[in-house]
Formats: sequence, C-alpha cells, structure tokens
Amino acid sequence: MKHTILICGYGPGISHAVASRFGKAGHRVALVARNTQRLSSATEELTAEGIQVRAFSANLNDIKEVKRVITTARSILGPIGILHWNAFFDIEGSLLSTLPSDLSKSFDIRVTSYIAAVQECLSDLEAHKGAVLTTSGIMALDDPAIDIFATEYAALAISVAAQHKTTKLLAYTLALRDIHVSEVIVNGFVEKTLGGIGKNKTIAPADIAEQFWNMYTTRQTHSVIFGSTIPVSEIVAHE
Repeated sequence: MKHTILICGYGPGISHAVASRFGKAGHRVALVARNTQRLSSATEELTAEGIQVRAFSANLNDIKEVKRVITTARSILGPIGILHWNAFFDIEGSLLSTLPSDLSKSFDIRVTSYIAAVQECLSDLEAHKGAVLTTSGIMALDDPAIDIFATEYAALAISVAAQHKTTKLLAYTLALRDIHVSEVIVNGFVEKTLGGIGKNKTIAPADIAEQFWNMYTTRQTHSVIFGSTIPVSEIVAHE
C-alpha cells in the first residue's frame, strides 16, 4: 500500500476526481472539509470503488484545526506523502462591495492555512520524497483579459494570486528537500461544481485529476494551465 494523500477542501469536483484517481492507484485517501454530509457520501462512494478512505471534518480557516486534522489523519492512515490543497473561500463581489473580513478569510485559507498544512506535513513529505499538489485558478495570473473578468471576483482573484506566488516559492524551497510541487491553474468552470452549473463549456474534473497524476508521477513540471475559457494574450506557465 502506498502512502496517504491528504485532500484539504474536499468537494464533488476536482478533489473528488483526485481522490478517485490516486485512490485507485493504491494510495490511502484522507478527505478534509467542513460539510459532514458531503464527506459521508464521498466516503461511501469511494469505498465502493475499492479505495481505502477516511473523512475528517475541520474548518481549514483555523490553523489549530489544520494541525489537529493532519495529526489525526496521520495517526489513522499513516504518513502523508501527498498533500492536495484544494481549499478556498467561495465569494463574489468587487473590491468596493467585498467586506474586508471576507478578504481576510479568502487570503487565510488560500495562503496562511496552506502554508500551515505544508509545515505540518513536512516531516512525512520529506521522508517519503513526497509532493504538494495545489488547485489554482486563472485569476491568479496577470493579464488584462483576466483582470477584466476578475473585477467581480475580487477576493478570489487576490487570494488565488497570493497562493500562486506562495506555490512558486514552495516549488523552489521544497525542491531542496526532494519534495515536488505541482500546480494546476484551471482556466474555466468545472463540471459537478456550483460554478459549472448552467455553463455551456466546462472542464471535466477527471481530466484535471489526470493532469495532477501525470505531474506527480513525472515530477518535472511545476505549473500548467488547464482549459481555455478566458482568452489570454500571453501566459507562460513556469517549469
């Protein structure tokens, strides 16, 4: 049995597909989210697929909760060799209408809690030459077309941009410990999520999960853009 993948910010889209893809490859799966009913349904579905999975309820905006849930997951499922950070604060609104407290919540879960989780998993990741996988979004990047689109998603745009920079720094920092960092920048709306409802062109979560799997197994590319919903003039993902 391979080491555990800890999926923080579980939902029915990308993170469920990642759980299924890595679980079927033999990894034990730990799901973390606040919604206990969603976690229960996911556990039943993944168990039926033959995956060894456990669910843990936690508020990932709380650093103490982040540390607690990682300690608990490790004690039950064993060393965490892969951390998948998929957590975010879902909020819309411009810079003029968004509450400052909501901006802080969005930043905290995208950056502060993300870093706390990496630090808490660090000994396991280093011992197993593991990986950090991060779900990002196209609003993280600097481009006029993106900025125009992002004006009504201010908190999301600012926090995901900060997370993108964090991931770049982690890629260089963790490489010194033989820990690989992979980021998928999703350019579009994802099927099976609230954002994908009613959209004509969506991205299949399984395709994104397969991208994560390829990046994890090859350990060469640090960041890729997946999808093409927003036309962008010049974007180059870093290697």
